[in-house]
Amino acid sequence: MSLASVRTWLAKHAPEVRLIEAHASTATVADAAAALGVEPGRIAKTLSVRVGEQVFLLVARGDARLDNAKAKAVFGGRPRMLEAEQTEALTGHPVGGVCPFGLATPLPVYCDRSLQAFATVFPAAGSRNSSVEIAPERLAEVTGAAWVDACILPNGA
Repeated sequence: MSLASVRTWLAKHAPEVRLIEAHASTATVADAAAALGVEPGRIAKTLSVRVGEQVFLLVARGDARLDNAKAKAVFGGRPRMLEAEQTEALTGHPVGGVCPFGLATPLPVYCDRSLQAFATVFPAAGSRNSSVEIAPERLAEVTGAAWVDACILPNGA
């Protein structure tokens, strides 16, 4: 169901974006990087976050971490990750396949500036073995995402 909703959504909103179905799991950043043959930073992980009563998705590069201080400054409160069950109920996607495409519930989407280091990134596509390759600018455009600076890179940047 989730992969199907992403396929339908992409056909309507971004028909040029090709769905990639891997034979191996892409459920974690490390698994996705290995299956797709790219560095972990190019995996675009989608985090389901709550700040107060606001729930949203934050797409960031795979090797970045959500920084509490930056996120608090951007979103106006301390970020909390949603539980797996809440995430799947709101997005329609299982953890490991969460993406900003084909959502069960409309949610605000934010793209972290960390994604802009790459010409293309690989977000999941609704299942634990699917993804797409897309330019960060196109990702933000098709999802209506706002750019934010809410994450920190492994080198502390």
